[in-house]
Amino acid sequence: MVTLLSDGVFLRNGEELIEAKSVQAHDAGWDAKEAAKQTMAYRILKAHQQADGMENLKLKFDALASHDITYVGIIQTAIASGLNEFPIPYILTNCHNSLAAVGGTINEDDHVFGLSAVKRFGGTYVPPHMAVIHQYMREMMAGGGKMILGSDSHTRYGALGTIAIGEGGPELVKQLLGRTYDIKRPGVIAIYLKGKPGHGIGPQDVALAIEKAVFANGVVKNKIMEFVGPGVSELSVDFRNGVDVMSTETTCLSTVWRTDDKVKNFLALHGRPDAFKEMNPGEVAYYDGAVVVDMSKLESMIAMPFHPSNVYTIKEVNEGGKELLRHIEEQAVNQLDNTSLTLGLADKYYDGKMHCDQGIIVGCSGGLYENLVAAANIVGGKSVGNGRFAFSVYPSSQPIYLELMKNGALVDLMEAGAIVRTAFCGPCFGAGDTPNNEGFSVRHATRNFPNREGSKPGNGQISSVGLMDARSVAATAINGGALTPATEVAYDERVPEYYFDGKPYEHKVYSGFGHADAKKELVYAPSIKPWPSIKALNDNIVLKVAAYIDDPVTTTDELIPSGETSSYRSDPYALSEFALSRKVPEYVGRAKAVRAMEKARQEGKLAELADPYEAVTTAMQLQVTPEEFWSHASIGSVIYANKPGDGSAREQAASCQRVLGGAANIAREYATKRYRSNVMNWGMLPFLIDETDKNAFGVGDYIWVPNVRKILESGEDTYTAYVIDAKGHTKEITLHLGELEAEERQIIAAGCLINHYANA
Repeated sequence: MVTLLSDGVFLRNGEELIEAKSVQAHDAGWDAKEAAKQTMAYRILKAHQQADGMENLKLKFDALASHDITYVGIIQTAIASGLNEFPIPYILTNCHNSLAAVGGTINEDDHVFGLSAVKRFGGTYVPPHMAVIHQYMREMMAGGGKMILGSDSHTRYGALGTIAIGEGGPELVKQLLGRTYDIKRPGVIAIYLKGKPGHGIGPQDVALAIEKAVFANGVVKNKIMEFVGPGVSELSVDFRNGVDVMSTETTCLSTVWRTDDKVKNFLALHGRPDAFKEMNPGEVAYYDGAVVVDMSKLESMIAMPFHPSNVYTIKEVNEGGKELLRHIEEQAVNQLDNTSLTLGLADKYYDGKMHCDQGIIVGCSGGLYENLVAAANIVGGKSVGNGRFAFSVYPSSQPIYLELMKNGALVDLMEAGAIVRTAFCGPCFGAGDTPNNEGFSVRHATRNFPNREGSKPGNGQISSVGLMDARSVAATAINGGALTPATEVAYDERVPEYYFDGKPYEHKVYSGFGHADAKKELVYAPSIKPWPSIKALNDNIVLKVAAYIDDPVTTTDELIPSGETSSYRSDPYALSEFALSRKVPEYVGRAKAVRAMEKARQEGKLAELADPYEAVTTAMQLQVTPEEFWSHASIGSVIYANKPGDGSAREQAASCQRVLGGAANIAREYATKRYRSNVMNWGMLPFLIDETDKNAFGVGDYIWVPNVRKILESGEDTYTAYVIDAKGHTKEITLHLGELEAEERQIIAAGCLINHYANA
């Protein structure tokens, strides 16, 4: 089904994979360094490189994209940094805060601000319920050879020939200010598709099979996945888009696919024939590894709680029965802090199948035209039943909704009992269709992390999600929630031709790129607050440990939850109250206490810092007055986690820590580049620590890091620090920051990206 080639490979004529260490490659005399220039990824990166050479990339993008839980903060940051006009197309969609906030105007206030911003600075505004962010970008912006940067982790338009990257907001700010995206040239992994998907197999099945094969071993981490091979031609563009968007869950940097007439027709259909560019690897291209996927052998798949890589075949789940479900639940609950909670998975197994409480097809992965047509073909003339099982579908754009209405697919869905909703990402991040306590929802969506469905384990309420293809969700629906692979259901797989009607966009989307008007006033509201003032990095720093998380991986959803927090994304202080609320509820209080000490230091109230002063000076035998000590040292909180930052690109996972007085993270490694970048852009030190030192400290301990600014600015990377516990015991540890660009050092030293640009 899926085979990994972890060493280098050559691809000849786009068809034949040859291992670099083979006799065939040796006899051919191919040079890996030169052949690496024949990948599609290399060519696109080279076209966007702003510096000499190709090892240290300084990239400028062709367009930017944000949704309504990120764009206010981005624009506010850019304004504070000197923004005058959007230099490239910047598309603001409104697919996250689309539900009305209970008891206030919060969400719509953000939308009004967004519209006023694009009028002032020259951008594009897509109103609520019109389109989810990535579908709009596919339909109206992506194209061959382009690069697009988005403030959502699922920014992926590789199937259309675009290298698209999801990053935290500060990286978009850099582009708005004419700066570059700086990164070492990433490795490229060939995703070699062969065969043709069988009956009932959809894009989510292919995506989950790849996810299962590559996530744990890090084969594609921070690399570009390049989709090649004869199997690409067997897939429609919709199918390719559905696979492509899920690549984020592998922790890859981005994707790109070879393009063909199907892509050409897709772009022409959407009124953009000039956006097409035929793209293929060169005659002999070199890749750092390959993932070979035989799509003809794939079965209907399901990702069980709590990660998209926790993949089984649906057949395995049903045949494994209660025993397997107990095992899955045990593994899942171990990821929660409250292990007394139960998911009730085993109780859902009877009559030879697992039974589900809810089915949803939604968002940038599920709500595509062909997925919903397939679902309609499966449920048409049948019933989803009047029992507990609930079934909802969310077309990903108004044009798709319109076409499904015109061709009768919506009629089939609605007559069967499906609830048809508008374009909204809510179920993907816990802001819509939240299952009941101990409920199990099967979804064609992007993620099934803890709490992504809206549960609150801190309050004793927990539910869970399984990810699977729209076809299997629909098959499950007509069986009253009994888990059913689409491969076992007979249905018509023919798809009516899609006719794109752009009138909803023509009539309602505001398109103002190139027409900035400085006379237009920004429209603020009480819920929109500016970023607080942040001080530059001092000579020395005292860190107090506010959270110690020993889980294998810590997601951005755990660092700052989604769902009910979305309405507060434009108020840094209000949002920060939710930091780690579902993981370490005590964190906010601990961090605030440290923040109060730093505020007292800045105000000269040094008596309030007697404890850290005495702890450090006694342990280190420093003969300095409080005034001398605190003039050259600041204090901030620190979080330890083994591998933080998996999941969403949301910058608030870092900015909330900063607002609460955070000064650093300490980790064994960072799960994604984007989270580490967010930490740095908000002026925090992204420390790394060896396994031998990670147990040297705990919550409440102080960590003294002398000469931190000097070492940072010198370019060295060994920070000798000292742990001081409550009893005054001292232990020396070694910290590192890892590889940093010169500007990244400057940003950290300045205290944050805003300060860096304001001082430029």
